[in-house]
Amino acid sequence: TIEKLPPVAVKDNEPIRLAVIGTGGMGTGHCHAIMNLTEQGKTNTQIVAVCDVNQVRMADCQKACQDKQGIAVDAYVDYHDVLRRDDIHAVLIASTEHWHAQHAIDALNAGKDVYCEKPMTLDLDQALDLRKFVLDNPDRIFQVGTQMMMLPKYIEARKAIKAGAIGKPVWSQTSYCRNSKTGEWNYYGLDDRWVPGTNVDWNAWLGYLGPREWDPKVYARWRRYKDFSTGIIGDLLVHVMTPLIMAVDAGWPVRVTASGHHLVDLEMENPDQVNLNVEFEDGHTMIVAGSTANEVGLETMIRGHEANMYLNSRHVDIRPERIFVDEVDQRRIECPDIGNDQDQLRLNFLECIRTRTPAVSNIDLASKVMVAVDLATRSMWDGRAYRFDPKTMRYSRI
Repeated sequence: TIEKLPPVAVKDNEPIRLAVIGTGGMGTGHCHAIMNLTEQGKTNTQIVAVCDVNQVRMADCQKACQDKQGIAVDAYVDYHDVLRRDDIHAVLIASTEHWHAQHAIDALNAGKDVYCEKPMTLDLDQALDLRKFVLDNPDRIFQVGTQMMMLPKYIEARKAIKAGAIGKPVWSQTSYCRNSKTGEWNYYGLDDRWVPGTNVDWNAWLGYLGPREWDPKVYARWRRYKDFSTGIIGDLLVHVMTPLIMAVDAGWPVRVTASGHHLVDLEMENPDQVNLNVEFEDGHTMIVAGSTANEVGLETMIRGHEANMYLNSRHVDIRPERIFVDEVDQRRIECPDIGNDQDQLRLNFLECIRTRTPAVSNIDLASKVMVAVDLATRSMWDGRAYRFDPKTMRYSRI
């Protein structure tokens, strides 16, 4: 049990002291990115602790952080030991999806600001629990790591829609599609140095999804397995759905249907092709496609009654519907190149720690995305439609 603690304030000119829970591909990648941003003078942040149930990965990450920063970096197997430290300002959570909710709730309770990798949680029940905890602790900063949230085109699209640029938004579409000859996520390699019971606490990694026999493929490539991940939906589609849901601003998803199929990667448990239909409170419908068997996706766009908004480029292109050509001008909203948008999201979080202003990829938006993710996953597996009631925050099968 973690004792409830107040946030640790960052003093002027003091580095933000950050801990990282989960030192796999994403966690170690975050460490290098944040150290690079500090070297470039864009932030003043130190990674002071890393934590993982895999001591091999943890040691590799610890050494990289110590070598690059020139400071001592502590390593922990038990994440509770990280959270009990009263000198750490924030925690970056890059553990597996089924641990996100517990890690985030415990970190927030311990007074830490939290950057939580996407998807926010594995399922909707966990998301709603985490949402309540974040809302009950408004003095904490909470950010979800959905990369495309910082792209200016989505922010400008939201402004233009609110100003009436396309009339009533009728429906939208987006996708995240890529291809692989060897199977998606199989690029996560297996390491002979991993020995469960010696340097990998397999049971701790499994948590409530255990006990199970040691399986290095499940451990390294968990996104391929339905008990541990929603696959394409939660790992890929959240990146494109989150900023589009923000731009359209149509309320909560209230009805979701989806289909998923195994067409090429028959060894993967999660489907390699998914198609979603997400309906929102105000009647807006979002069509979403995801594939790891074909890289040609849908054009990202928002269809309005008076004009259509095209978002495939860096900019926002608005083109009138034929019957409104005399009333709506075709135009482009130029958007700047911000470089690496994931770095910009990291910087947003780190700046919010200092200013105590809400993060961009916030709990409300992430909760709406999780409604779509969870209900689409359920629909994909059982072939039924699902509804969500924003008043009661409950979902049901139709």
